[in-house]
Amino acid sequence: MIKIVIFASGSGTNAENIIRYFQATKSASVEAVFTNKADAQVIQRAEKYQVPSQVFTKNDLETGKVLQEINAIQPDLIVLAGFLLKFPSNCVEAFPNKIINIHPALLPKYGGKGMYGMNVHRAVVENKEAETGITIHYVNENYDEGNIIFQKSVSLSGEETPDDVANKIHELEQAHFPVIIEEIINQNATPNTI
Repeated sequence: MIKIVIFASGSGTNAENIIRYFQATKSASVEAVFTNKADAQVIQRAEKYQVPSQVFTKNDLETGKVLQEINAIQPDLIVLAGFLLKFPSNCVEAFPNKIINIHPALLPKYGGKGMYGMNVHRAVVENKEAETGITIHYVNENYDEGNIIFQKSVSLSGEETPDDVANKIHELEQAHFPVIIEEIINQNATPNTI
């Protein structure tokens, strides 16, 4: 079975959508959810589907403790779904081209440190963009600079608020993220064996 590990920092709607999708399709299994926030709603969402969650600190991530936990699972793919910390180079090196992220804009626009969630949507509205969208990309050592796997755009009328933009982006994420993950694992898949 293809093994997926999810990292999330917040409410976990994307994480839940991915877990639900793969429990239905049985093409992969979400083995664990990692979060850097003890009060993140993603923990309850994971519990609902009997997926174990692990809370860690930024120090755990930077000193290699989290990498040890990931190595114990031996995932075929690591999915960042609303994970707000920079993924350290030791993890990127240990899992080359096996870590993906979703970004709520059409990279390279509106990427980089501090550009997440409503920060992105406000910038899109303030700059009167005619469109925005989602980008699914591989993770490297720099924020939002890994190779792009998939982009999907949505038109904007110019009347939207940042909340309206957030809703449009959420719809794109829910519709496309699990499907693209499945395509990636089907292309790359030879499951890790212990």
